[in-house]
Amino acid sequence: MRFLYLLTKNIRIYTGIAILVFFLFSCNSFLKNDVNEEPLARVGDTYLYWDEVAVVLGDNITKQDSASMVTNYINNWATKQILLEKARINLPDEKVSEFEQLVSNYRTDLYTRAYKEALVNQVKDTVISQGELSRFYEEEKENFKLKEKIIKLRFIELPLQFLNTKEVTESLKRFNEEDIRYLDSIGVQFKKLNFNDSLWVPASRVIEEIPPLNIDNEDRYLKKSQFFELEDAMGVYLTKINDVLGVNEIAPLSYVEPTIRQVLLNRRKLDYIRKLETEIIDEATKEKVFEVYDKQE
Repeated sequence: MRFLYLLTKNIRIYTGIAILVFFLFSCNSFLKNDVNEEPLARVGDTYLYWDEVAVVLGDNITKQDSASMVTNYINNWATKQILLEKARINLPDEKVSEFEQLVSNYRTDLYTRAYKEALVNQVKDTVISQGELSRFYEEEKENFKLKEKIIKLRFIELPLQFLNTKEVTESLKRFNEEDIRYLDSIGVQFKKLNFNDSLWVPASRVIEEIPPLNIDNEDRYLKKSQFFELEDAMGVYLTKINDVLGVNEIAPLSYVEPTIRQVLLNRRKLDYIRKLETEIIDEATKEKVFEVYDKQE
């Protein structure tokens, strides 16, 4: 319980501020009267004050536009207040009760969700080990079948007027240390480049980057160990395909790792919230803040 106490102690200020802000903006007629601020408008016992209107006005707005916006705001506010009051009077009692319950539930959910998130963020452990990732991947492999082809490739887009296309092509194909140094040294002349051929990329992304490629001809070009050169009115596209995995094949761990990491973090968060809720109930029961009464026969 000490653990829960330390957490809740730090959050009390946060929650207190949130509640204060809520009442400052919600209970206008109660709080504003204490500071004797002149209201802009009134509907029944509800008042509209200037600070509520000021937030919608920009710094560079003209005096004429400002007056117009204030008038529109007041009229819209009044319309809503009048309709709200008429709804409360004219709607069936059961419908009003239903809406009031929905509002109450939403308010409760809003506060409790914000409070739990604040507690979770205080102890949030975002470190997922490689062992955890690998275990989850091995257990769930069948759920990671690819829905589209993925590619490992090297790629350069050259301007149409580029002079050393042949030399660049040979270097991109061989891609030894000397070739890499050469390509890096003239990389500013390329329109686009990707030398990270250990990274898996969706075929759809490759097609976006190489406009002459499309779903009709991708099988011709996007093949393992393939090199191709395509050209259009925008440039020349040199591409070396290192590897390809097709639809329904198991995605490699490196490709789905971000997804797995998020799943594990979400599970950790849910486990923590369940533990938190259990401890809150236990503590409230011990302190006799929470009681369940026996049913009367």
